[in-house]
Amino acid sequence: MTDVTDLDSPTTDPFEVARTAAAHLAQATGVPRHDVALVLGSGWGGAADLLGETVAEVASTDVPGFAAAAVAGHVGTIRSVRIGDTGKHALVLGSRTHLYEGRGVRRVVHGMRTAAAAGASVVVLTNGCGGLNPAWAPGTPVLISDHINLTATSPLEGATFVDLTDLYSARLRAVAREVDASLDEGVYVQFRGPHYETPAEVQMAARIGGDLVGMSTTLEAIAARQAGMEVLGISLVTNLAAGISAQALSHAEVLEAGQAAGPRISALLADIIRRL
Repeated sequence: MTDVTDLDSPTTDPFEVARTAAAHLAQATGVPRHDVALVLGSGWGGAADLLGETVAEVASTDVPGFAAAAVAGHVGTIRSVRIGDTGKHALVLGSRTHLYEGRGVRRVVHGMRTAAAAGASVVVLTNGCGGLNPAWAPGTPVLISDHINLTATSPLEGATFVDLTDLYSARLRAVAREVDASLDEGVYVQFRGPHYETPAEVQMAARIGGDLVGMSTTLEAIAARQAGMEVLGISLVTNLAAGISAQALSHAEVLEAGQAAGPRISALLADIIRRL
């Protein structure tokens, strides 16, 4: 018998797997509908604790289509959080799958499709990234205004055409600046990874319009738009990109910058989400 939750099978409908996952989460959390989805990248993990009461926490591996977290700094759970006294619930996806893990694009974007199936109309995508602007010191949050996808792939399959003109919502960016008027914004460039970019690649990214470089987010944003969700993207500059600074890059540096900025950016993110 074919496993209907096998995302790797070409005969499987990934949206049906997402609906199955959403139904599982509704039963496991006791929350029939979630209003906002939140993907917590490196440095952003504390935001969930500040949003409100955690109603339930589920191991990612228990939910159809999800896998354990493969990167230090990410957690392997999915949480349902009551957002203050708003009456709304956030679905907090702590177990992000990256393209470089080799599990396929469907798994990378499964969280987006599950969130949409769970009722979310807004998704907040966060990440830790390299910055091309020397004025953005490690620990600087930057709103994503647009992206350049250099992964050479897409979550869309077949003759599926989705307009990405205003992918990163101007309305949601305005809400974020109501919380912090000093927030800058920039264009995020996704490379496949897992190696860091070379200085020449960083210069290429700058010349084609990039301000931030990383290894996540763009495919999720595309899938979120296909599913009808409004997208807010926020990057945490954890380091200056290769060649911008003479310092060698390391994942330890990313984690250290995220930990140092964590309390401040988590409070910022929680304030933004409460206004959505």
